Formats: sequence, C-alpha cells, structure tokens
Amino acid sequence: MTTTNSHQRAQHRLIQRAPILPARVRAIAGQSFAFVPHRFLRDGFFASLRPDELRLYVLLVLAADRNGISFYHYDSLCSRLELPLESYLRARNALIAKDLIAFDGTRFQVLSLPDRPHFEPVQSLTTTDQFEADDPATIRRIVRTSLTRRDDDR
Repeated sequence: MTTTNSHQRAQHRLIQRAPILPARVRAIAGQSFAFVPHRFLRDGFFASLRPDELRLYVLLVLAADRNGISFYHYDSLCSRLELPLESYLRARNALIAKDLIAFDGTRFQVLSLPDRPHFEPVQSLTTTDQFEADDPATIRRIVRTSLTRRDDDR
C-alpha cells in the first residue's frame, strides 16, 4: 500500500507541474533573451526595490540582448515608464548603487545578481539631490527649459 501511495503522490506532483496550456509554453526566440532568475524573488531582490526601480529594472531586462546590454535613451525610458526625469534618475541611480545594472552614459547592462540584495534606508523625497546636479540628463532638461522660456518671452 505504501508503494501505491508514493506512486500517487509522484503522479500528483507531475500533474501540478504540467502546463495548463501546453501550446502556450514560453520559449526564447530570435534575438530576444529576457529572463529574470528565480533567485531575484527567492533571495529578496524583488522586495528590495521601490516601484520605479522595479519597473525600470524589468524594462531593461526586457530590452537587453544576450549580454544584458541595451541602448535606450532616457527620453524613451521616461516615456515608456511614464516617469518624470527626476524619478527615472533616482531609480537608475538606485539600481546602479544596488549593483543590479551598469550604465556608461550610453549603454545599460543588466548585471548578474550580487550575493545578496541591498536595502536602502527610506529618505525624504527631494528634487535637489546631489546626484541630479551633475547628471547630464538633468543638465539637458535645464538647458531645454531655459531655451523654451526665452522663446516664450519674445
């Protein structure tokens, strides 16, 4: 009887793991190579990210090639994520500080996961953070805004 019970339990496990819609099983096709390792959820990386950080991370994972590289410009990222520039900069810089992505000013690279997630203490929200003062995207926005105001004054 124990053989039958163990056989039934094994069959039950197999049935639960079978796809609900076998014709719709996901597959990596073409140039795309988007995936998030299960460790991202299991080891707490998911919980360590604020909502804007998580949205940016997932978009970069989806956009990345086999090496994790993508070339999205901040205008395009802000538009797709419906984020203001300051929120994008905060999210991008947090992902860099948490060692999840690298950015060289032109390209992003989604990195392999570090040993453990990095949780940052909650800070008050401001738009005058030091990281924004030297950021090329912020400087470009300031220049565009000042040029637009000049045109409006004429």
